Amino acid sequence: MASVHEALGVAVLVVCFGAAIVGVVAYRRRTGGSLVAHSLALAQTLLIAQAGLGLLLLSDGRRAPDKLHYAYGAFALGAALSPWFYAPSEGPKRLLWFAGTTFLAGALAVRAFMTGL
Repeated sequence: MASVHEALGVAVLVVCFGAAIVGVVAYRRRTGGSLVAHSLALAQTLLIAQAGLGLLLLSDGRRAPDKLHYAYGAFALGAALSPWFYAPSEGPKRLLWFAGTTFLAGALAVRAFMTGL
């Protein structure tokens, strides 16, 4: 289970940064579409799955070597989900909010990954 958590962590990093780049490019070109929406949603889904696996590991008695691991993971998940509450209801600024917070979630996930090793 720990190896799945680690592999999913790598996937979270790749998808978060990739989705953020796709979102910023779409914002600058003033385009959108299903690729952008699906990539941002995939990043959020992977972060939720990663948190779920982390909770399963905790319930099994497995602990991260550094307690900051849990804070960085929670902050990454919170950052990715925050635009649902704070972003404008529509328009290009909404896309920029989602792309920016996905990038922030990826940066926090890097720290979570580093503190979990």
